[in-house]
Amino acid sequence: MWAHEFAEEPGESLSEVGLDGYERRKVERFRDGRLGWADEEREVGGTGLGEVPVPPLAEINAQRGFAASRSPATSSNRYGGKRSAGSERPAPEGPHPAGKIF
Repeated sequence: MWAHEFAEEPGESLSEVGLDGYERRKVERFRDGRLGWADEEREVGGTGLGEVPVPPLAEINAQRGFAASRSPATSSNRYGGKRSAGSERPAPEGPHPAGKIF
């Protein structure tokens, strides 16, 4: 969650992060209720994947207005999405377990 006053920015973002720390899929919910999403092939509703690895949760949460948490991989269906092939790999040790939603 991101607490802010910018109507054009999402307030909630769910990301599936790969072994390399980069986003594989993302869904964003905006204040007006619309959703945007992106994967490695498409971008919809103004949502795109990050260009740098996702930082550790502690680093995200250290920023004012952010409340990030790790969710079970099954949360990828929260907004009607389907799990991508290969996201069933075992989670490695470290800040970005494969197939986890942040």
